[in-house]
Amino acid sequence: LHMGKTMKGDLTVVVKYIKQLYPPEFNVFSTYAELYHNYFASHAKKNAESYLEDKDIYLLLSWVHNIYPKDMRRDHVLAEELEKVKLGSLLPSSLSKELEKKYLDSEEVTIKNSLSKCLDKEIQRWKEDKEPEKLNGHFQSELLAIFVIQSIYSGQKRAKDISAAVGEELSHRLWKELPAFLRSYRDAFEDFKEKSKKHRYYKPILIANINNCWNFR
Repeated sequence: LHMGKTMKGDLTVVVKYIKQLYPPEFNVFSTYAELYHNYFASHAKKNAESYLEDKDIYLLLSWVHNIYPKDMRRDHVLAEELEKVKLGSLLPSSLSKELEKKYLDSEEVTIKNSLSKCLDKEIQRWKEDKEPEKLNGHFQSELLAIFVIQSIYSGQKRAKDISAAVGEELSHRLWKELPAFLRSYRDAFEDFKEKSKKHRYYKPILIANINNCWNFR
């Protein structure tokens, strides 16, 4: 963040005050821009090749795909000049792809585990001697559907904020996880229906879960 702010601020000064002090053939702005970019890229590459936590991978990918090319290089003062320089990406394509795969693998596992834990809690609630909550006069097991939908949507949005391609790939993966989760939910519900007919709130729990279907649809 410090390097990004410094690069953006200094190049703005070059455009506004320094460039015109030199003959055009000196390509002053290009010289500054390339040097800053190369320095920034070398640090990004060094970080990418070291051990990174999941949140650090996400942040670095955000810089490579989003913050650096959009917020910095499309700045209204710098865009025209930077377009002439044709700076490359902060990371080599192969290294960027490697980080994307690590991020996607981790995000997929995290969401999958989160959905599984949520279902386990829901199943545990069925076993409690407690009537399901009502929403607008109807029994609902609403938290399950809301949590699952929000988890998947939030994961898609985070990935899409890195790049459209990363967002599309995670969406493709999660659309495989959702049916798997729904099958697990269905199997658990069928098991409850068969084995818990003497439960004090058997019928309200059935109604609450049937009402869940509308949310999932």
